[in-house]
Amino acid sequence: MRRSSIAARLFALQVVGVVVLALVAGAWQWTSARTDTERAAAARCTALATSIADNPFVLEALRSDDPSAELEPYALDLMRDTDTDFVTVMTPDRTRLTHPDPAEIGRPFIGTIEPALEGRAFSETYAGTLGPSVRAVVPVRDEGGSIVALVAAGVTVDSVSAALSTRLPLLVGGALATVALGALAAWLLSRHLRRVTRGLGAEELGRVSDHHEAVLHSVGEGLVLVDDRGRLTLANDHAAALLEEPALAADVARRPVPVAELDLPASLAELLRGGGEAQDEVHVAGDRVLVVNQRVAAAPGTARARTGAGRRLGTVTTLRDHTELRQLTDELRTMSTLSEALRSQTHEFANRLHTIVALIELGRADEALRFASDELDLGQVLADQVVAAVDEPVLAALLLGKSAQARERAVDLRLHVSPDFGTPRVPVRDLVTVVGNLVDNALDAAAPRARAGADAAGHVGQGPAEPGLAEPGLGAQSPARAVVRVALERPAPGLVRVAVSDTGPGLPEGRDVFLRGVSTKAAGPEGRGIGLALVAQVARRAGGTVDARTTQDGTTITVELPDDDEGQVRS
Repeated sequence: MRRSSIAARLFALQVVGVVVLALVAGAWQWTSARTDTERAAAARCTALATSIADNPFVLEALRSDDPSAELEPYALDLMRDTDTDFVTVMTPDRTRLTHPDPAEIGRPFIGTIEPALEGRAFSETYAGTLGPSVRAVVPVRDEGGSIVALVAAGVTVDSVSAALSTRLPLLVGGALATVALGALAAWLLSRHLRRVTRGLGAEELGRVSDHHEAVLHSVGEGLVLVDDRGRLTLANDHAAALLEEPALAADVARRPVPVAELDLPASLAELLRGGGEAQDEVHVAGDRVLVVNQRVAAAPGTARARTGAGRRLGTVTTLRDHTELRQLTDELRTMSTLSEALRSQTHEFANRLHTIVALIELGRADEALRFASDELDLGQVLADQVVAAVDEPVLAALLLGKSAQARERAVDLRLHVSPDFGTPRVPVRDLVTVVGNLVDNALDAAAPRARAGADAAGHVGQGPAEPGLAEPGLGAQSPARAVVRVALERPAPGLVRVAVSDTGPGLPEGRDVFLRGVSTKAAGPEGRGIGLALVAQVARRAGGTVDARTTQDGTTITVELPDDDEGQVRS
């Protein structure tokens, strides 16, 4: 059974509260009005009794032989003129000299007179012969100041209630108006609350909140919600970790956080602030490569949710960590490069084998033997030099593959490895990322120069001689010769340096080439400007440095990585 919504509960509670408040206020106003009326009646009676006591006529009547005959008509006239229920003149021993009921004349007065006998005027509410009444008692003094009589004037409580009843319609009307206005305000508030809470009850809202909280913490992607004013209104723990903002989830839970206040990469901050849509965009954030998807969010039930129009709420952005996959992709690309190199060598060896067979068929066995020996020595020297220079087999395989790739693209790839390079303790995955991306970029930069040189020499389609894997700068080369140099060194104990230079056109001026998206090449299907960003990311994560320099001879990019246990832990 579904329980009532929060809006219905609040409406009922507010109506009950308004009714109770109106009743309490009405009772208080009624009591206050009654008190005020009784106080006003007492003041009026006191004034009347005082004026009677001060009248010389009363003092003269008291000295006559029949005071009652003199005072009774006077008292009745005053009662009619002042709307007073009784005016009683009495002797100090309580004997009445006047009364509205003639039968009560001569009988004792019922009520308090002691304060008046002491010379003080006072008022009280007391039940006499006419019923409960508000009365005032004032002493009458002769010329010598002696108390010779008392005057009591009063109105019955019924008369007070009758006077008060004239206020009752206004009081009831005010209470009803208060209830009506309170009920209307409660209804409007409950209507707004019903729209905001979608008609859900407290238990249902709590359950939905628990489910949403569980989803936010269990989802394997970073989730960020940005409102239409550029403020983060929600971020789960995974998003805080990916953006390297540990307190982000807690801060957003307390208040929306403007995107401008966060230390985010420029490209990602621009995407979040812009509010546009994005499909599988790659952004480098700190040491991570993030795949970002962003969609515009609209209020549930509005037309935008169905047709793309309506009230915009902001954007929903998902973040996926692509770092490990990108590194695995680099390793796979390295293996693919080696495979392509082997495939190319297979074609070359087939051509050379056909040449050897043809020489033998022509009866030139000596030339065939010499040609085969030269080719075998050249290939073996290339492999021996790489393997002898680089102890790490994966890195050696990468360099062999890049050498074959360079030969196909008419680029002279030269390798220099310091004698003390040995087997570095830098993770091989980091070395593959750094060397592979740097050599790929260098080959891309130098290849156009190699094609230009070949066209100028009239040898389109012919590559240069086999690359010499020797010290940089050795061997003659034409001015248009495309060269890529790779240097693996140890400039200091516990430090590995990878330096890759090329004879390409150089880096763009005034731009940080280690930022994602910065590239001199045309964009491909996966975008450009990722390789050097990944190199910089590896260097920062390992606690190393990266530097790029362009001179008239070309570009050199140098990466230094710590080669110790501490560096391994950082990576």
